[in-house]
Amino acid sequence: MTVLKRYSLLGDLCMAFKIAFWPTFKQIWANPSLLSHPTAISRIFMSYVWSVFGAGIDERGGQIKRGLVTEHARGVVLDVGAGCGHTAKYLDKTRVTKYVALEPNVNMHHELRCAADAAGFSEASGSFVLLSCGAEDTTSILTSLGGYQPVDTIISILVLCSVPDPQDTIKSLATDVLKPGGQVLFCEHVQSPHPDVAWWQTFWSPLWGVAFDGCKLDRPTHLWVQEVGGWEEAEVWGLDDEDEEQLFVHRLGRLVKAG
Repeated sequence: MTVLKRYSLLGDLCMAFKIAFWPTFKQIWANPSLLSHPTAISRIFMSYVWSVFGAGIDERGGQIKRGLVTEHARGVVLDVGAGCGHTAKYLDKTRVTKYVALEPNVNMHHELRCAADAAGFSEASGSFVLLSCGAEDTTSILTSLGGYQPVDTIISILVLCSVPDPQDTIKSLATDVLKPGGQVLFCEHVQSPHPDVAWWQTFWSPLWGVAFDGCKLDRPTHLWVQEVGGWEEAEVWGLDDEDEEQLFVHRLGRLVKAG
């Protein structure tokens, strides 16, 4: 791994702090009680970062999302870590009956509602549900959606890198929330298969997580999803043109739960 690739994320880190430090500081100044709530500060910071980074990342991944989400998502869709709602526009309204956006960062909720509405999903019609709990809180998800295994499709786009207790969370979502015959669609950056790259991912993760709401660079998420078991179909693949000797290595997947 070249020196340039080892330090390639420093530009993004500098940009993130340039974007979000001052507006986050002003919110803390106006409300000093935030100092006793580091998670709230992290989410405020991330909302400013994602308001700038999110659209560009979504645009670069548009073709991937159309192939993964538009082609396969159906029924009741749970978008884990929906952020500002970029996934909504890739949903095919003729096949998706309800869009459930799970986003614990309330600072993103306004943009998320606007994106859902623009895609044709609304709370007034019952076709859009916004949940502010975390992905690990499957009890609240099930209660909000009215019962056991209510979801046909779970979508995770660049999210499982930051959820707490990821292996337990993934298993709970697949076991308790996803219907038999339902599917998980994911696109995540994951731990590199190259040990030297993985070492640098682990090295940078603590600092990267400060700027990006706990995001970890070194999680083998694609392996954890497959290890849940009980899949009737399980297809996981990488990006054809991606250089895997870099800090961000992606895996996509479509897994269908046994009926």
